[in-house]
Amino acid sequence: MDEIFMREALKEAYKAYEIKEVPIGAVIVREGKIVGRGFNQKETLKDATLHGEITAIREACRNLGGWRLPGCTMYVTLEPCPMCAGAIVNARIERLVIGAKDLKSGACGSVLNIARHSMLNHSAEVVFGVLEEECSQLIKKFFMELRKNK
Repeated sequence: MDEIFMREALKEAYKAYEIKEVPIGAVIVREGKIVGRGFNQKETLKDATLHGEITAIREACRNLGGWRLPGCTMYVTLEPCPMCAGAIVNARIERLVIGAKDLKSGACGSVLNIARHSMLNHSAEVVFGVLEEECSQLIKKFFMELRKNK
């Protein structure tokens, strides 16, 4: 089941890729149904908060009618940054499934661990490595093309 929903997150990442944004996508699932989708749009819309995770959380909150997202799992192609990890904790997302680690700014275990921090009022179960190779290759391809076109 995790691979099915990670493929949906990858579809979102490809939307970002098509508009020349860092290709990170996220979906939020509750009871087997996608309730939120998002992809990076911070360059396009000139808003530092428009990461895929934040957009997916906003949509899930609208669709479910509240800011708490109990019973939800987020699938994201790259390990969330500190802002997104904080939003995941704040939204009370129960489970977080990550494609690729972010060894430079990942905040769910690689650099920091906001998602599982014992001093916070909530922590999410974190699973790494679902479709890791596909998620990682998309990011690598994007940055190789970016460097080539500069």
